[in-house]
Amino acid sequence: MLFKTFKDLIAWQEARTLVTEVYSAFIESKGNRDYGYRDQIQRAAVSIMSNIAEGIGSGSNKSFIVFLSYSFRSAMEVESLLYVALDLKYISEEQMSFLITKTHRIQNLVGGLIRHLKSKQPK
Repeated sequence: MLFKTFKDLIAWQEARTLVTEVYSAFIESKGNRDYGYRDQIQRAAVSIMSNIAEGIGSGSNKSFIVFLSYSFRSAMEVESLLYVALDLKYISEEQMSFLITKTHRIQNLVGGLIRHLKSKQPK
């Protein structure tokens, strides 16, 4: 494995920050009582960082790639759910832009890690 711990990865660090931002954006005190939606987007955000951590602990680059692909898909889910939030006016366009930018950065970082690990696999 290329990395010692998930905490070394910028993708995991950024995902951790996104989790905090998502939780802050959809807390009940802001009047959002759509518990199903809130739980879904929060769980998807947590899944991004959790799959990075689980993948690095898997012991092989091949397995790590699988978990990174789960992480990437969770980031896509968060992105999609942010559009729902915007359409339902749970968040402002400014919040949407901020969260989408963070989500895209994570997608790029995770995608880059996948490409890098794939390039290290024997052909």
